Formats: sequence, structure tokens, C-alpha cells
Amino acid sequence: MKLFHSPASPFVRKVVVLLHELDRADEVEISDVTSTAFATDEGLAASNPLARIPALVRDNGTTLYDSRVITAFLNDLYGGRMYPTGTSRWETLTLEATGDGIMDSAVSMAYEARLRPEEMQYGDWIEAQWTKVSRAISVLNARWMSHLSGPIDMGHISVACALSYVDFRHGARNWRAGNDALAKWHENFDSRASMQATLPPVG
Repeated sequence: MKLFHSPASPFVRKVVVLLHELDRADEVEISDVTSTAFATDEGLAASNPLARIPALVRDNGTTLYDSRVITAFLNDLYGGRMYPTGTSRWETLTLEATGDGIMDSAVSMAYEARLRPEEMQYGDWIEAQWTKVSRAISVLNARWMSHLSGPIDMGHISVACALSYVDFRHGARNWRAGNDALAKWHENFDSRASMQATLPPVG
């Protein structure tokens, strides 16, 4: 299998962290792509018509895309336990969706700042996205620490990758202020070998 990959993408990182946690990182070929909103990698577009990463080309030639589809597939393929059964499954899926939503807004903020000329950037829109990020982080700190303190699942991985991306692109906003429990949890989770093996590039 081949994974279309960019080291700065939190959605890609989520998939690769899962592979490390399942001890299967060596079984998927990593194919780095350089693709932006204005310039699409042709190989990626041929496999995923949306030209978004991550995209996983399976051995039969078909492609899966959207990080949640890919992680669910890999978890089933390799017999993982990252999506528990029963009522806790819905908690895991909701927590994963919360992490992914933080990524969505934080990536959108980064695109606005990095791809638009300064005079065209929409400050109110950036702040609206940050409101979503900070509100979600506050809710994680207030309501989800019991789950995050339990056995690792895809919710943990999604939230950890989301918070690390906020550090990576928006560190000056200091999401940790007022979120002490979540900050401590993230510090511990970030020390896992899977997270250290998938650090984004500096700069």
C-alpha cells in the first residue's frame, strides 16, 4: 500500500501515528507530495479526485481518502483496537471528530495567513476559526479528561495530533492557558514513540 503524505499535515500525521501504534509503519510506502490549494500533485489527483491528503492506495489499486476512513480501514486490517465496540465507540468517534474539527479550523487559519497576501487576509474570519479551536479545547479540558485518561483509541490520537498542529502553526496563541489538565495530558502523550517519530518539519 502507498500513503500520499505531507509531513506538515495533521491529518496525515494521524494516520502515520496509528501505523506506529499498530507496529505496522514499515508496511505502508510513504509517498511525499507537494500540493497546495493552487497547485495539485498530478499523481495524487489521479488517485483521489479531491486531490487531498491523506490518500491510501490499496494493493488492489483502489484508493481510500479522508483520514477517518483510512484509520478505520487500517485498524480493521491490522486487528487494532482503536475503535472500541459498544457505547464507548460513540465517545471515541465523537472525540476523534472533535480533534479533526480542531485540525480543520487550524489548517484553515494557516492557509489564510500563508497563502493570501497580507492585504487580502480576512482577520475576522481567522478569529472566528480560532474561536472554534479554543472553544473545543476548553471543552476537551472540562469534559473529556476521563476518556483521555483511559486506554488509547483514535480519539486520543486525533486530539494529540490536533493540539500538536496548533502548537506548530499557532503556538503564539498559547492554547494551554486555562487548560492545565489537557496540557499535562498532551505533554505525556506527545512523548510517545509514535508522536516523536512523526514530528513535523521545523520552520
